[in-house]
Amino acid sequence: MPKNIRGIGYAFLGVLIFSFTLPMVKLALPGFSPWTLTFGRAALAGLLAAILLKRARVKFPEKKLIGPLLITAGGIVIGWPILTTLALTETTSAHAAVITAGLPLATAVLAVFRLHEKVPKAFWAAALVGTFTLVIYAWLHGGQEGSSLKADLFLVGAVVAAAIGYAEGAILSKVMPGWQVVSWCVVLTLPLTMPYFLISLWLGRETHSITSVSLLAFLFTAFGSMYFGFFAWYRGLSELGVARGSQVQLVQSLLTLLWSALLLGEIVTGKTLVAASVVVVCVAITQKVRLVSRVEVN
Repeated sequence: MPKNIRGIGYAFLGVLIFSFTLPMVKLALPGFSPWTLTFGRAALAGLLAAILLKRARVKFPEKKLIGPLLITAGGIVIGWPILTTLALTETTSAHAAVITAGLPLATAVLAVFRLHEKVPKAFWAAALVGTFTLVIYAWLHGGQEGSSLKADLFLVGAVVAAAIGYAEGAILSKVMPGWQVVSWCVVLTLPLTMPYFLISLWLGRETHSITSVSLLAFLFTAFGSMYFGFFAWYRGLSELGVARGSQVQLVQSLLTLLWSALLLGEIVTGKTLVAASVVVVCVAITQKVRLVSRVEVN
């Protein structure tokens, strides 16, 4: 199988898993506090990662890799989960899709500056058209409920944090398998996430109303969104390049709106087909342009 096709497949699999994140967080919030949910998903993922790393007899990362791993963890383990969860206490997952639709473009911009990827004008044109199509569609469809300024600022911060985590993690995936990148991220943050998870769980023991739905949603965010999704995502970014690979994520907001309709009862109109068609064409264009990346882990 050509490397390009394989890379797109891995990236899309990661996007498919990530597209469930916002609806699942919304479903989990009635049963858990934002802090329990945020630190709990990272702590559970960290425990599983520690077991897998030990069974695979993976050596502790070299000293020079600890800094990049912590930066990556700051984006995908701490920044994105905390900020999106806090935002979803005040807004809908559909509205969150409006703001987070800018993540692929933010990741591509970061790839240009951090990874020195050479990106032609055709790539930027397709990326901008796809992003703005997605934002306009998501705003008309999912943004009707409105949102507080605080929630929107949380979401913007989440986009920046995730873009940093994606780019740094993709660099690391060139020197170690992607599953080890995310595994070390959640393991290295265990001294922070586990105590906070246990404390928040104890403090909220009388207010938590855990149901089977909220528990399953919580477990999905821990093992799907926080862990296994990154196995495929970092592999895709490594093979495609961060700028190109990030554009596969353009379809994530559309999928999130679909899951929001199916799981949360939000309405999806026929305009989805038009928006989806434009986005698919834009993604196809970004995958055909030639990109060059020159970066090393310091």
